[in-house]
Amino acid sequence: MKQLLYLLEDEAEVAQVMRRALETQGYTVERFQRRAELSRALEKRRPDLCLVDLELPDGDGLSLVSELLRRQGIPAIIVTGRGDLTDRLIGLEIGADDYIVKPFEPRELVARVRAVLRRGGDARGARPGAMRRLALFEGWQADLDACTLLAPDGERVELSAAETALLRSFIEAPGRVLSRALLLDLSSQDDLEPFDRAMDVRVSRLRKKLRDNSGTPTIIRTVYGAGYVFTPRVDWVEVEET
Repeated sequence: MKQLLYLLEDEAEVAQVMRRALETQGYTVERFQRRAELSRALEKRRPDLCLVDLELPDGDGLSLVSELLRRQGIPAIIVTGRGDLTDRLIGLEIGADDYIVKPFEPRELVARVRAVLRRGGDARGARPGAMRRLALFEGWQADLDACTLLAPDGERVELSAAETALLRSFIEAPGRVLSRALLLDLSSQDDLEPFDRAMDVRVSRLRKKLRDNSGTPTIIRTVYGAGYVFTPRVDWVEVEET
């Protein structure tokens, strides 16, 4: 099946360019002009990814990403004319998987969409009876195929596509110091990161999900001048799909 993308963009000409570029590459695109329209559509069908403009007639796209898409674990790319560094940082901190500044080349848009979808994978297509690998560490259980964590107290934690890719990079190299540049290479799978501080923001978000953000972090430890190290021992188990 074609992957479904929701496009929230009130400028007709911009939306037409984006839709044409994505549909040419085989994606199904549904366009919305207001956040209320997108919210109603999400109640009926879950898309593979949402592209969200920040400046909308009925509100700000940032709140939509933080309050709705992040809670449902739907990958999101912010598309906006705001190029300020602060806006980009806020977008990443609230849960966006990427950030594109207008004007942009259609091929850049397609490349970023592909990268986010590739990082997140698609666990919905798993076959019953197939085996899935889970990573166990410090009482946590990570299901990278489903983009979820199970906390020691049993709480289920949803991960974004970018957070899942970053966690995979860490747990596949426990005890090894990973530089920011290497983490970008391992978890992004492209060279389209908009600025150098993106990795610091993503590490901070992942620490919050792992409850490792109070005082001195112990799961993902900062090695000043070198990068980050994932300190726990990681055990892998296989479970059968249900």
